[in-house]
Amino acid sequence: MNRTRKRLSQLFLVAFLFLCAATARAQAYKVESANSPAPEEIAAPVRDILAANSLRVTGPQGALCEIWLRKSVVASATPSQDLGIAFPKIPDGSLFGALRFAAAVKDYRGQEIKPGIYTLRYALQPVDGNHLGVSTYRDYLLLVPAALDTGVAPIAFKELAALSRKASGTGHPAVWSLLPADGAPATLPGVKHVEDGDLWILYFPIPIGPEGAAPSPTIIGLVIVGRAPEA
Repeated sequence: MNRTRKRLSQLFLVAFLFLCAATARAQAYKVESANSPAPEEIAAPVRDILAANSLRVTGPQGALCEIWLRKSVVASATPSQDLGIAFPKIPDGSLFGALRFAAAVKDYRGQEIKPGIYTLRYALQPVDGNHLGVSTYRDYLLLVPAALDTGVAPIAFKELAALSRKASGTGHPAVWSLLPADGAPATLPGVKHVEDGDLWILYFPIPIGPEGAAPSPTIIGLVIVGRAPEA
């Protein structure tokens, strides 16, 4: 009888610990919308196209980042038909938004990014042997130091990659992986944890549409914590 009670106590303890761990993961990162204008350090032309509200992401160590999304993204007149692209309507090199890091973080490749303010630009992972197995989708946001990105027009990949290397301080751009809306939480913006790869994904809607037409919200997932399996 005592042996049975001891066994039951052990099982209850294990279940309790699993529950505590799951609860801790669910509370590890969260996002809230804030009525916060973009920093003055961002060039005026860029600031003018950013939304008035920001997305503030916090984690176990406090503030992770604050993101200002573009009010709307102008869709490409000829969306890509290539495989492995989650958001074919977004033109390569498009200005997507800006963000501020209060402390050093690591990007999707595990590169350390210093605290500061950066712009976000959409780019596609090159199709070459150097990137096999990095991600299911080729969609990424590249970080550029805000002081170096003062216009709103799309930037060609070669120039954008060179600018983004200023953010990483390495031979590779500073990258954050984008994912489609599959599995997005019911309430947006929201953060979701994915066990496979131990990723934390921020989901949010952003308007995308052709120039001169009303844009429609597109849900996008951005990996804010976690790294590529092959990085």
